[in-house]
Amino acid sequence: MASFIDKVKIKIQSGRGGNGAVAWRREKFVDKGGPAGGDGGRGGNVYFVADKNMSTLLDFTYKSVYRAEDGENGRNKNCHGKDGKDIFLKTPVGAIVRDLKTGKVIADLNEDEKTILIAKGGRGGRGNARFATAQKRAPQFCEPGEAPVERELELELMLIADVGLLGMPNAGKSSFISKISSAKPKIADYPFTTLVPNLGVVKKPTGDGFVVADIPGIIEGAHQGVGLGFEFLKHVQRCRFLIHVVDISGSEAIDNYKKINQELEKYSKDLSSLYQVIMLNKTDIVDNNYVKEMIQKFKEFNNDVFAISCATGDGISEFLNHLYKKVDEIPHPENPLKIEYDAGFDDNDDSAFSVIKLNKNTFLVDGGKIRRLAGVTDIRNTQQMRRLANILDSMGVYQELKKLGLKEYDTILVSHIETSYLGDYQ
Repeated sequence: MASFIDKVKIKIQSGRGGNGAVAWRREKFVDKGGPAGGDGGRGGNVYFVADKNMSTLLDFTYKSVYRAEDGENGRNKNCHGKDGKDIFLKTPVGAIVRDLKTGKVIADLNEDEKTILIAKGGRGGRGNARFATAQKRAPQFCEPGEAPVERELELELMLIADVGLLGMPNAGKSSFISKISSAKPKIADYPFTTLVPNLGVVKKPTGDGFVVADIPGIIEGAHQGVGLGFEFLKHVQRCRFLIHVVDISGSEAIDNYKKINQELEKYSKDLSSLYQVIMLNKTDIVDNNYVKEMIQKFKEFNNDVFAISCATGDGISEFLNHLYKKVDEIPHPENPLKIEYDAGFDDNDDSAFSVIKLNKNTFLVDGGKIRRLAGVTDIRNTQQMRRLANILDSMGVYQELKKLGLKEYDTILVSHIETSYLGDYQ
């Protein structure tokens, strides 16, 4: 039996934007050649795409880190860098993407081919040609590329089914789904035969169909993780309604029915409120009068009661006709998972910084944006150094340094750059 993986953790990173370029026109026939530095390319985006041909998250256990391509740096002659390639990660229909840091849901991939942008690539930095003005004809600086988005995510699969089958282990759910659909689950006469959910597509007389999910057996204590039920109860939350399969060949049929519903209520009030159709199974091995007696007893809980035999097929056609009507009548619940979406998931802002006093006269400034700015600053170029100082001032860096006791001529370390604070220089 193939492994069924319904929850994985992965890391994703969009592409970094390419740096702009500082370059100049060098053609001998161009008098006083101006700036010609091109822009950096955009970093690649990361997308998730729902694919109906996938049924498990197993592929994500083989590879857990995904990175889009960085944008290329700008070049001379106003040549822009190439954009980084986007990546598209395929998931089964029904996958939910959750940010591990915030706990909020980023995307609900509940439709085939639904495509969601998860991490936006960094914008490419502008080359010096973009900063030329009538007053400043020879800008000697450029912009760094924008930072990538890095996220740790949890993917969780919630099966998309119209009808969910519930019942004690060995109640006959797998046998029923094999009778009404092309699904071929493994069936044996022992508890917990079904180790993974089975999906069966039932064709209606009208030509369309609906999906039935055979959920592994729930036992008492499932909401606390006992047995297999805790792992799979979540998979019935999207269903239109539930079929409660009851084995009436034993003496505990009513008690078992009550226990399952108690577990549903403990796990989720919304789940327990879903409409239920009661299917009494294994009528072929009990007396007809007993079957009639059990139907009347179960109608005290729910008037929608049918008795069938999965072994002989008796009563299945009538039951299916009833299911066809219910599928048409009952819609899917709206937002059954109570999803709280994260609106700011693609934020590339890395302007946060820290300042540390290393000793009496030396200070360290660090931060993502600051490192990127330092990376495109030539310490030999006065104009570039002045621009770096102005940006640090606008970010509030000097204000924070002064709180730590920064004085004129103190040393400031900005990434690989060592500079002195000259008071009114910035």
